Amino acid sequence: MLDENRVEAIRAGAAKNVATDTYLEGIMAGFIGAIILAAWFFVLDTVSGQPLYTPSALGTALFRPEKALAAPSDVAISWEMTAMYTWVHVLLFIVFGGIASRLLLYAESNPTFGFGILLLFVFFEFGFVVAAFLFARSVLGLLAWPAVLVGNLLAAGGMVTYLWFRHRNLTIFP
Repeated sequence: MLDENRVEAIRAGAAKNVATDTYLEGIMAGFIGAIILAAWFFVLDTVSGQPLYTPSALGTALFRPEKALAAPSDVAISWEMTAMYTWVHVLLFIVFGGIASRLLLYAESNPTFGFGILLLFVFFEFGFVVAAFLFARSVLGLLAWPAVLVGNLLAAGGMVTYLWFRHRNLTIFP
């Protein structure tokens, strides 16, 4: 027969495994979204003859706004700005992937919570697109806004697909 300390240690270990799996799942979902969005813009930039233009322009707008806003059409492709923006881009996707993974873990035990997650996702996606066009119009004016919208939807679709396969038993009640 197991003593109470051993039972408690087993429960704590199981809780750590669930937490670790959830964090790893969020990291993976974030990487998937970041890679899809980066690949989308790499393809678009390459077709237009300027590979890495989008992350370089966004990195310049983020880290050197005075330069980017002064003459948005003159922003040169910079490896430094591309790398700095890519780090921020990947980290933000990992954070959002982690949040989504934790919310889905909670929704598995509370099916009525799942519909709220779906509404939050739609609200967040719409809010991101609106905020991007309101606050980054000068930079996004150079980037075709349909490309931004499609890229975000592709990235979100990739993350949702990955998380859907990880949470096959998820039931959502409205």
